[in-house]
Amino acid sequence: MARILVIDDEEIVRFTVEAILSDRGHDVVLAKNGNEGIALHNETPFDMIVTDLVMPEKEGIETIRDLRANDAGLPIIAISGGGRHGSDDYLKMALKFGAVKAIKKPFGVDDIVAAVDEVLNRQVH
Repeated sequence: MARILVIDDEEIVRFTVEAILSDRGHDVVLAKNGNEGIALHNETPFDMIVTDLVMPEKEGIETIRDLRANDAGLPIIAISGGGRHGSDDYLKMALKFGAVKAIKKPFGVDDIVAAVDEVLNRQVH
């Protein structure tokens, strides 16, 4: 299975996604913001990153851009509830900056599992 980094400033989201993906055999590491996530990835690269978009310190679009600059092939899934303006624009922007999949919060277990499986299967083929 994959080694996956989950970056989200909301503790409940981090722990929920960790539980879902760990139950499916993935090795999941958590970060609470983009700076922490990038540092962890630079230390020991991950197979995939799931990142929120609206976060303090370093928001998701910047995080995606910075990760892409150093690892063009890294699979990144963007997740967002969108803050004040809704999530659709943020998610579209994330795809333009290099996310390979975008999921709107709140999402269900099946949504995140299907997205991770789809992106991992793309990497194998």
